[in-house]
Amino acid sequence: MKKAPFRSVFLCLFCFLYACFGRENNQSFRIGRITLEIRVNFLYRYKMFFKAECERTPAYRGGSTFTLYKAKRNRKLHRQINAAGLIYNHCIALHKRYYRLYHKSLNVYALQKHLTKLKKIPRFSYLKEIGAQAVQDITQRIDRAYKLFFRNLKQKVRTAPPSFKKVRKYKSYTLKQAGWKLLEGNAVRIGTQKYRYFKSRGIEGTVKTVTIKRDALGDLYLYFVCETAENEVLARTGKSVGYDFGLTQFLTASDGNDREAPLFFKANVAAIRRAGKALARKKQGSNHRKRARLALARLHKKTANQRKDFHFKLAHAICEEYALVCIEDLNLRGMQKRWGRKISDYGFAEFVKILKHQASKTGTTIQKIDRYYASSQTCHICGAQNPKTKDLRVREWICPHCGAIHDRDRNAAKNILKVGASTFFGEAS
Repeated sequence: MKKAPFRSVFLCLFCFLYACFGRENNQSFRIGRITLEIRVNFLYRYKMFFKAECERTPAYRGGSTFTLYKAKRNRKLHRQINAAGLIYNHCIALHKRYYRLYHKSLNVYALQKHLTKLKKIPRFSYLKEIGAQAVQDITQRIDRAYKLFFRNLKQKVRTAPPSFKKVRKYKSYTLKQAGWKLLEGNAVRIGTQKYRYFKSRGIEGTVKTVTIKRDALGDLYLYFVCETAENEVLARTGKSVGYDFGLTQFLTASDGNDREAPLFFKANVAAIRRAGKALARKKQGSNHRKRARLALARLHKKTANQRKDFHFKLAHAICEEYALVCIEDLNLRGMQKRWGRKISDYGFAEFVKILKHQASKTGTTIQKIDRYYASSQTCHICGAQNPKTKDLRVREWICPHCGAIHDRDRNAAKNILKVGASTFFGEAS
């Protein structure tokens, strides 16, 4: 850790003492609830100042996706992805057979050794289609999936083990240190073949892995995982916010800066239904059915791209404005089962992932609170809980203790901020 100068240490000590004892000595702190934001902002400025003075921002990994040019040579990449799918299914079959015989999971190193021996047999020539590192990545992913499955079994969590996948629906394979090389301009060498891609932006940092992906339309993409030496930390504002995920709107903010989301699937559902009906009428194996399937896939891809674009823009705006963002750790799968398509259309889970990624780049802190905390039922002023608000149809309610009138979602957002801020600064101390 870098030593802070005497002046900085003195200032940090002063800030800490003021944050701890200023509440009793300053009249404004005795006013109550209206000074919560002031105290949170002040504490956050102190913490961010101390971090900036005493330590460097840690390195992080980010990814960049680029589209490959369409060319005949891309057929080789399609064959390699199909080979990766065959290898995946073969490894799953070996795992299942081993468990039937010995009632335990197959060791990943024993599996890799077995696959190396199989390469010498002509029947398994597809093992040579992709590099050895890609095969290792497949076996490691399967091993992690099985370990997670057995851990969930011990914790009595109902999950399914890794299963077989259709080869034509298999999506990608990953190359780590070897098997690829970046060339000048917008070119990359994969194996012995040279490919060009649409370089819409520069590649930041050092490329660690390259993943070749394909979508339902058959388009190919390059996904570079890059490591940078330092995060791009924006100027800290000290502002904090609590967000409540809702059904009427996307995010309800504690400061009133709500975020609405267009329902992209709902906007395209009529066209998707027509395309689905057209696909169902086509004969199996015909070219007409193939074209109808691609038309349906294009509509789904359009919807997903619209939603992803909205998520990225919103996450960027939030991380640029706020230093501390408090959210609930919701059971999104349960919400999806209960409310169905609307939750899927919002894409809360994907948004949280994108928000975390953007926060790691900008230095914003994402603080999650316990999913079982009754944020909607608790008065953010006096702390009294009203069990009558469990009914989701109750959008406004009056606190029986202090008489305050609450909007359900707004009150939840303010409680999320209060609990998230206290948890964050409690962990920091």
